[in-house]
Amino acid sequence: MGKAPKKKNLADKVRKAKAASEIKNNPFEVKINRKKFDVLGRKSKHDVGLPGVSRSKAINKRKETLLKEYKQKNKSSKFIDRRLGEYDAKMTPEDKILQRFAIERQRSHGKRDVYNLNEEEELTHYGQSLAEIEKFNDTVGSDDESEEKGLLSAELTASHFGGGGGLLRKKTSGGEQEDEQGGQKAKSRQELIEELIQKSKQEKRERQVQKEEAQELTEKLDQDWKSIQALMVKKTPKAEHVDKPEEKAKPEEYDMMVRELGFEMKAQPSEKMKTPEELAKEEKEKLQKLEADRLRRMMGDEDGASVQSQVHMSADDLNDGFVLDKNDKKTLAYQDGKWNIEEETEDDKEVEGETGEEEGSEAEGENEEDDDDVEEEEEEGSGEDEDGHSDLESEQESENEENDEEEEASISRQQQTLSREELKAQQEAAKAELPYTFTAPESYEDLKDLLHGHTPDNQRLIMARTQKCNHPSLAAGNKLKLQKLVGFLMEYMGELATRSPPELCIIDKLIPELYALCQMFPEAAGKSMQSILGDAAHSMEEAVEVKGHAAFPTLDMLVYLKVTALLFPTSDFRHPVTTPALLFISQTLTKCPVRSLQDLTSGLVLCCLAVEYVSFSKRFLPELINFLSGTLHLAVQDKASTGCMVVPPFRLSGKYSDLLVLSNSESCSSWSKKNLPLSATQQLELKSDLNKDHYRLNCLSTCLDLVKRCCLLYKDLTSFTHIFQPIRTLLSKHLCSQMLPSPLQEHHSEILDAISSASVTHTRLVFEKKKPIPLKLFTPKIVEVLDYGKKRGSTREEREKERLKHKYKKEFKGALREIRKDSRFLAREKLNEVMNRDAERKRKVKELLGSLATQEGEWKALKRKKRT
Repeated sequence: MGKAPKKKNLADKVRKAKAASEIKNNPFEVKINRKKFDVLGRKSKHDVGLPGVSRSKAINKRKETLLKEYKQKNKSSKFIDRRLGEYDAKMTPEDKILQRFAIERQRSHGKRDVYNLNEEEELTHYGQSLAEIEKFNDTVGSDDESEEKGLLSAELTASHFGGGGGLLRKKTSGGEQEDEQGGQKAKSRQELIEELIQKSKQEKRERQVQKEEAQELTEKLDQDWKSIQALMVKKTPKAEHVDKPEEKAKPEEYDMMVRELGFEMKAQPSEKMKTPEELAKEEKEKLQKLEADRLRRMMGDEDGASVQSQVHMSADDLNDGFVLDKNDKKTLAYQDGKWNIEEETEDDKEVEGETGEEEGSEAEGENEEDDDDVEEEEEEGSGEDEDGHSDLESEQESENEENDEEEEASISRQQQTLSREELKAQQEAAKAELPYTFTAPESYEDLKDLLHGHTPDNQRLIMARTQKCNHPSLAAGNKLKLQKLVGFLMEYMGELATRSPPELCIIDKLIPELYALCQMFPEAAGKSMQSILGDAAHSMEEAVEVKGHAAFPTLDMLVYLKVTALLFPTSDFRHPVTTPALLFISQTLTKCPVRSLQDLTSGLVLCCLAVEYVSFSKRFLPELINFLSGTLHLAVQDKASTGCMVVPPFRLSGKYSDLLVLSNSESCSSWSKKNLPLSATQQLELKSDLNKDHYRLNCLSTCLDLVKRCCLLYKDLTSFTHIFQPIRTLLSKHLCSQMLPSPLQEHHSEILDAISSASVTHTRLVFEKKKPIPLKLFTPKIVEVLDYGKKRGSTREEREKERLKHKYKKEFKGALREIRKDSRFLAREKLNEVMNRDAERKRKVKELLGSLATQEGEWKALKRKKRT
């Protein structure tokens, strides 16, 4: 009774499984996509299967393609079979072999066989022709081997591989014949083997003899051929050779040039380009060496080059290590078609003469030694009378040596006195000489102390040597020191300009060194100049707020503006240094009133700087034209009749409106053109009226020169004539050329010609007189839409375009869908890999823990057992 329910449950399960299989195999649920015709190259999408089969097929397809690519990613250890048709499942093995063979034949078929129509194909096996293999022609590898290699005789085969049966059969057959013939004794097997060996040796000996005979015949034939060959060659008799001497062929010009090129000097490798750090290091080492030499001369030490270290020499020293310091090699050069060998200098000749004398003295000494030996041998048998005179000769020689020593001592005393005088002169010259190494000043006072009391050239040299000795690449703190030096040097230049009289020559000498520092540290130089310009602009604004006007800048500020134009680019559209400087010049020309000739001089200097600033960019400055026009207005006597409007800082009438009006017209005859001195901006002393008139004419000459330069600068402007119209009116009507000296009359006429010859390229903008014709208006075309959702009235191109757009959107969406499915598939595979790795790790950990627990239990059991 208890087992019946189990059987019932099992039967239910089987019934459900059958029903599920029947549902899956239901033909009514099979989806069939029929296609009307096949299109070549198009993938077939008409699959047959049950619902859900397409998804499984897509998964299987991704496993075969995408999963394999993912597993083979970043792996290079794979073998790819690139043989023809290896991955083509439609090709049979026979087709693959035939196509591969055909391709191989095409590769081996060269151009020489293109027109050979009767040639048969040659079959090969492992690179060898089958026709040659079938001939069985094996080459003999050695003389010891038989010619019939591979072909064994019947007797040899029977004796070695027949077990001796052949020999026995031969023996029995031979015995029967012998019995039949005469009853002779039959041979044994051993005798037959020995006879076979002797026979093979005899054949080998005969072959060797034949080979030797063939070799002898070949050698004899070679000798006979040589004798016959001598008869075939036609030779001229020796008498003809003697009678007709051979003429040497003259070398060609090309051969002569090649030989000359062989003697030319080879090109020497040039030294590598040195980095700025290496150059700075070399400069510092050179200056340090020169400074050490100067200090040594100042202390009175002897020249280091002349002092030679005394080396101890023993009595047995032969001086074998003597080497001449002179370079005996002569330089060879080819110049102007001739060989140029450098002539020996007089010093070299003197050295050679000294060495020659030394060699000659050594040779004489050797000869004297030989003569002394001969004399000693002769004196041994001569007797003893000659020995009595040797004492007298030695006394005379000693006296002569004493006299020579006294003379040498007197000469050395004179040389010592001369050397002391020379040393004193060298010490004084070294003390007066400028040091070669300098430390960078830490403050402005240190810089002043360093340059105090030196000439302008020496001050420039001091700054140059300071830069070289404190280059940033030589030490870590040198960069900060030189950056500070930029500000100190600018401050020092300002102080030089404020002195009375101003030392402009020193400023001129120091500008190149300041430029070098600015190129090395542009940011530090820019910040220093910005602070100077900012302070000047701030002080001018304060003066304008308090007094309503400001004074012209002093000479130090003018020098800073000039240095700015030299150190920084003035043609940039916007620059952090030159743009504020140009704005400062414009404000000064507008807000500073002209109340004296000194102020006018400062204004003209600012105009010169402004022209220099805009010479490359040709930027228009209305303040510049306004100031020049006001300066010309100061030279007009009758200002009421001019009819020109004067713009500040000038006034039409007043105390300072006649600054350039001459007190006496005759002063023009004695005037000569001179440049305006910069010191006049700081202090101007004019005692007589004549000097004042001359200075007024100098100012007017400078103004006309600036107007001429401005005409050349702004001649391409569209409103050129309109800008220079007030100046043209003043020069043509109120400041005639007859009232000016002859040099100024030339400027006057050139300016008028430049203004009048300017062509008007553009007209002024005015409104059009006629009303513009409006565009034609068309009645809109109304298209009835009968079926909503469909567009009517479009052309064929538009419909094709819409169709392509729709197809593109459809394909794009399908591609995105497939990409998302591929991404999800790869994410699942990656997750499965991680989960498998984790499961494997957990399994291994579990096994390890189990084994450890087992070991622990065994150890505890063993421990209890020991206790018991």
